Amino acid sequence: MNAAPTTVLLVDDHELIRHGLATAFSLDPALRVVDQAGTVASALEAWRTHRPSVIVTDLQLPDGTGLDVVRAVRREEPDTGLVVLTMHSGDEQIFAAMEAGASAFVGKDSPSTEVVKAAKHSHVSPRTFMCAGLSAAMIRRATGESTRLSDREHEVLLLLADGLGAGQIAAQLYMSESTAKSHIARIYQKLGATNRAQALVTAMRSGLLSSIAPNG
Repeated sequence: MNAAPTTVLLVDDHELIRHGLATAFSLDPALRVVDQAGTVASALEAWRTHRPSVIVTDLQLPDGTGLDVVRAVRREEPDTGLVVLTMHSGDEQIFAAMEAGASAFVGKDSPSTEVVKAAKHSHVSPRTFMCAGLSAAMIRRATGESTRLSDREHEVLLLLADGLGAGQIAAQLYMSESTAKSHIARIYQKLGATNRAQALVTAMRSGLLSSIAPNG
């Protein structure tokens, strides 16, 4: 007799992403999506209704974050699998998910098969945190390098805040454009950002930038 499939709740405020995930999960007979939600409130309501074995939740939601879902469920159900799915996969987000009680952390740039794999892991080991970048993040935390920018990187960050592009930054700092792009990529990596706006917001929150003047 075959075992009943593992039940899954999908939480994301973008219907297209939920649909894509539901399609990926439907390809695995060991998993069954029982409901979908687009907010923290509707996710918790769906969880109480269906009591799924696994919840896959986006980090950013209209009325809170996926970590609100993780904490609420973890307080009542220690054995529920909790997968956090996000576009913002920096060290800060990884550790926040782990400390909230998530079972796994997956970037949205990962293949859908990785999300399915994480869901299965979370069902079997709900209290064992799975994240591809965890080891590197822990090393950076131990050495204090998570968001520590070099003097040159800080110069580049200030010019990014002024609205300059890689070519303009290269000219101003007397370096090649490829070197400027390397510095920018490193800044994004350290700040857990994927674009200029995210980097500047994170830099302001962490005190690396005291303010950003509007650039017309």
